[in-house]
Amino acid sequence: MKKYMKKVAAVVAVAGIALSTTACSNGGKTVASYKGGKITQNDYYTEMKKSQAGQTTLANMIINHVLDQQYGNKISKSKIDKQFNNYKKQYGSQFSAVLQQQGMTEASFKDNLKTTLLSEAALKDIKKVSKSQEDKVWKSYQPKVTVQHILVAKKSQAEDIINQLKNGKSFKTLAKKYSLDTATKSNAGKLPAFDSTDSSLDPAFKAAAFKLKSGETTKSPVKSQSGYHVIKMINHPAKGSFASHKKEIDDQIYQSMSQDQETMRSVIATVLKKADVSIKDNDLKNVLASYVSNSSSQK
Repeated sequence: MKKYMKKVAAVVAVAGIALSTTACSNGGKTVASYKGGKITQNDYYTEMKKSQAGQTTLANMIINHVLDQQYGNKISKSKIDKQFNNYKKQYGSQFSAVLQQQGMTEASFKDNLKTTLLSEAALKDIKKVSKSQEDKVWKSYQPKVTVQHILVAKKSQAEDIINQLKNGKSFKTLAKKYSLDTATKSNAGKLPAFDSTDSSLDPAFKAAAFKLKSGETTKSPVKSQSGYHVIKMINHPAKGSFASHKKEIDDQIYQSMSQDQETMRSVIATVLKKADVSIKDNDLKNVLASYVSNSSSQK
């Protein structure tokens, strides 16, 4: 979730994408009243458009609307729900607490997921992966491997486990007894298959795993942000051909591109240009200045 939220934050910071598409009502209805007076929608609007927060909100709404208009047909509700349910399953009973820590509700988190998917659809449509980019990733690409691991808090614990394995102890037994990874300890420490494009695992963990041949176990503890690991390689297949891994490689390249602010700024600028946005209020004519020139953001 933390990695996902960083990604969303980067997209929102660069693309200025809103999570709400509700438009204000017309007219001068009362927003608040007090003895001897009131604040109308027009009063509120006048003050809001003077503020940075108000201008940012408008930019956010415009970008979100045009993204949805141009790419909404590529993002189905079932796709959003599938991602949402994956996160919910991953965090289990802690899911609500994690959302609360991020200042989100389930509805706003789904909006964030849609925002990310829309921006990714725009990125893939506007920016094409080059052969040189693919060649660079292919050089260091590792195919999907399957491993077992035991996670402990201290290096000395991991060293002791490695010694027990050398003396014939079962990896499955030791994983169940010692591992802090509650999601895998009851399944002999087995992780879902992953390749070098995986962004959910610690880089040090992946690097150590990829050095192992099938059946090998790490000879020393592997330190990650979670603690210390003992890793056993179950299956390390041959690299194979580029064609058989092209999709994973292109996905990795797009993942990297989506985290680059200038790239995403360029994508949003293209989306806005295609939408031919016209700012009618002169006080708000510069709200999209970060993406397009003033002359093209108003008419």
